[in-house]
Amino acid sequence: MRINTSAALRAGLIQLIAVGVLALISGLLLPHSAFESFGWLIGPLAWIVAATITAIAVKLPLPPALLGAVLAGIPSAIATVVGAHWLGAVIAIICFALWCGGLAGRRIAV
Repeated sequence: MRINTSAALRAGLIQLIAVGVLALISGLLLPHSAFESFGWLIGPLAWIVAATITAIAVKLPLPPALLGAVLAGIPSAIATVVGAHWLGAVIAIICFALWCGGLAGRRIAV
């Protein structure tokens, strides 16, 4: 599979910014107790919203991009369970960026 490095880099940067902005907004608007009670829902929803923004910005087909976001989110979930939430987020962003680069590479190769 070919990876379009330009698309992967753009996707990684956009996902990083989108996740950061959503984390900042939710951190400012929601009380800490919301994350303690519903963090298992808030985090994945923010991740999917960010991935949707990224897929649209990079002009990738949404269903396969969101599948990649779900798969890339698995390392983040594991890291959260072991207490390394933000490290997991960085790993997930890298995995998602590579997935998006692969989608873009496949689109060009076809």
